[in-house]
Parts: sequence; C-alpha cells; structure tokens
Amino acid sequence: MSGYVGAIDQGTTSTRFIIFDRRGEIVALDQREHAQICPQPGWVEHDAAEIWRNAQATIEGALAKARLAPSDLSCVGLTNQRETTLLWDRRSGAPLANAIVWMDARTEALVARYSAEGGKDRLRAKTGLPLSTYFSSLKLVWLLEALPGARERAEAGEILFGTMDSWIAFNLTGLHFTDATNAARTQLMNLETLQWDEELLRLFAIPRALLPEIRSSSEIYGACRGALAGVPLAAALGDQHAALIGEACFAPGDAKNTYGTGCFLLMNVGETPRASTKGLLSTLAYKLGEAKPVYALEGSVAIAGALTQWLRDNLGIISSSRDIETLARSVPDNGDVYFVPAFSGLYAPYWRADARGLIAGLTRFSTKAHIARAALEAAAFQTFDILEAMEADSGVALAELRVDGGMSANALLMQFQADMLGAPVVRPHCIETTALGAAYAAGLATGVWKDTEEVAAMWRAGPRWRPLMPREERDRRLAKWRKAVARSFDWSE
Repeated sequence: MSGYVGAIDQGTTSTRFIIFDRRGEIVALDQREHAQICPQPGWVEHDAAEIWRNAQATIEGALAKARLAPSDLSCVGLTNQRETTLLWDRRSGAPLANAIVWMDARTEALVARYSAEGGKDRLRAKTGLPLSTYFSSLKLVWLLEALPGARERAEAGEILFGTMDSWIAFNLTGLHFTDATNAARTQLMNLETLQWDEELLRLFAIPRALLPEIRSSSEIYGACRGALAGVPLAAALGDQHAALIGEACFAPGDAKNTYGTGCFLLMNVGETPRASTKGLLSTLAYKLGEAKPVYALEGSVAIAGALTQWLRDNLGIISSSRDIETLARSVPDNGDVYFVPAFSGLYAPYWRADARGLIAGLTRFSTKAHIARAALEAAAFQTFDILEAMEADSGVALAELRVDGGMSANALLMQFQADMLGAPVVRPHCIETTALGAAYAAGLATGVWKDTEEVAAMWRAGPRWRPLMPREERDRRLAKWRKAVARSFDWSE
C-alpha cells in the first residue's frame, strides 16, 4: 500500500488539494481561489461549477508537483465549507443556481417566520442548532420557493440537494451522499439518530427525494473518476470537524480554534451531546466508521480571515492578505479603534441577525494601520467571547488553545489572542489541519493508520504564545470591545 494520502479541501474562498505522506507531512499542495458573488447587501454566492473546475485543477496540479500518479495514492479524503447550499439536476449534474454561502443573510424573513411559534430555539433539542440564517435548512427553503418549478422537480426526484461535500463527491464518484458532520449542519438531521428527521422535513416542507444518503465520516464510499481515477474516496467531513481530527482532539475537553474565512472553536465533549445554555451549538464532532459518534460544543464566528480579504478587495488598504500583519505592526496598538465585522449579523454567542459591521472609535488620529490592527484583533475578541461561553457550558477551564488555519500564521494575532484569553496558544507543526484531518479519516478507513492513538502520536507542537498583557489592560480592552458589539445591534430591520 502506498503511504500517500490526498485531501480535497473545499473552502469558502478557495479549493486546495494536498498530498500527505504517512508521517502527516505535506508532499505537495495546489490551490485555486474562486469568485465571491455578492448580488445584494448580505447575499453571498458561489459558482459551484467554477469550484468543481478548480477542484480538478488542484488535483492535477498537486499530483504534477509531487510527480505522482493517481495510483500512487492509497485513498483520498474530502473536507468542505459547511452549510453552503446547492441544488443541481440529477441527470445533467448542472447547478440550478449559484450556491448560497453559509454566511449569506437573505433568509432573515424565514427565520422570523419559523421563530414565530416556539422561538429561535425551538429546534435545539433535536438538532443542537438555533433557527438562523447560518444553517442549510432555510437556504434550501428559500431556493425551493424562489426558483421556478424547483419544488415540483424536487418532489419528482429530478433535482438533488447538497452541501459542498455532496457536490464534490457527486462529481467525483456519481454517488449522492453526505457525511453525518455535514448533515448535522443542515438542521434537518436528528443529532442522536444521525438520520434525516421526518418531523423537521415536514416543518420545512422538504421533499425527501432530493436529500443525500447520510454516511459516516470515515469509510470507503466508492472509487473516484477523472483526475483521481480508481482512488478510493474514504472520508468526508465538514471543515471544522476535520480540523478537530487534524489537531488530534480525540479526548473530551480537547479544543481547537480554526482561523479561516470565519473562526470556529470546537471542544470535544465525548459520546453524548451536551446542550448549551450560553449560545453555543451542540454538534457532531465526527463519526469514524462503525465507532460511536463523538459530539462537540462549537462557537462560530462568521467573519475572521474574510475581513482581511475585504480590506484588500473592497477598500484597497492592503494589496495582499500577507501585508496586514506588517501594516498592523506599524502602530503600537489599535489607537482605541474597534472593528465589529458583523457583515452577516453576529453568530455565537450573540445570535443577532440584526447586527451589522461597524468601526468604532475613529478620530483624526486614526490611520489605516489602526483599522488593520483592529481587524486582526476582532478575531481574537470574538474567540474570547466564545471561549468564555464554552468554559461556562462545559465546566472545563481551557489549559491551552490549539490553533490552526491561515490566520494562525500571524504572530501578532496569536500573541494578542493569548493576551485576551489569559492562556497559552499553541500552533501545531502543520497548520493545514483541515486537510490533514480529512487525510487521517481516509487513512483510518483504508488501513494507512491503525487507530486514533497512532494519529494522535503524530501531532507535534510548533510555536507557543503565552499571555503577556497585564490583566487590567486586558479587561479595559474587552470592555471597549463589548461596548462596540452592543452598538452593532438593531441595525438591520
């Protein structure tokens, strides 16, 4: 058996294919960005056909860089942006419309409609999720109501629904399935049975014929076609669940934070779902083959790395995302500027769809460097809010926070994060933990790695940041942040 494992990492801003060796080291990586389509304020869409083209290009690119053929790969895993919702034609495979991205806020009226009876938390007992613009259920309702003939075609079995894992897997294998972690984010799956829930389908009027089959996160689904011809597709997980595996968070109490387009902090809570009273999500962590499902508490931030991209693309403050740390370091502090990036409302622990982004504290002294620094600090402040809620829910005080994702390469942000948490922050040797987790899950299904103990033994720490800021200064900044957050409420009516 080859020691090489591939991973498709289909993210919010780009798609990557990474090849790992048996030690979990990167052999080759190829990446392609895709367009962010914003037809109206609060709307965010993706061209799924473009994403599939990019996926194929990255597979071919990484294999060429590694000088490997598909037959050199033992298996491939798949990980993806979650909740992003798509309908496509069963026969032709053509999308019916652009995919509605997880951060899209067009379903606010539907949130109000379904919250009118029982409130926003009426589905938490079954799904672990509040009614929100975030999850797939209301995006799917919107598509079925907005696209002419879509509901009739869905009932006739002519069209298919899926999140991006289902879309990529359908094109790779011809099979229509999703894994339990992605299904958990649709708000249509029962969190305990790991099956589509008939009561929820009736509530949202979702025809069962368009739903994918729910499978485990780690098993051989089938053989790939095209650029990966013959390679077993053996894992599928939502990106944050894959990162939890990539960070080897296999024990209850283990937690990681991924700094990507958004920020996502997950804590392993074991084999029983734990309800949140502090605005967090109860979700599935992963389901590895026939093993019992493992659950997590999650706090989700909509805008983190996407704010850097916004400063680059919309304001032109920086020419490259890499430039933000240099610009932010050119000033000693934020100059009392605070940036609340509530572009699509605020997620955990606030769940305020009416919030909108704001920059507070501007004076004639303020410069683009202060805005850049405030943008970075926003990710750390939002992570603090989530971790505070998570510690209250779990009763566990975090000893250290494992971090990954593109923004974890920013040393200024990581030091500020440690200062805000008052706890160490540690980055692993490999920060591509999302793809690595998908590779591990695929390798576990095909015998590349024996068990999770072997996987955990390969985790290696990289840089570590310890808190340096005096507590009084930390508390002062947190108070200003909370003041700014409160100002963002009640903007969208």
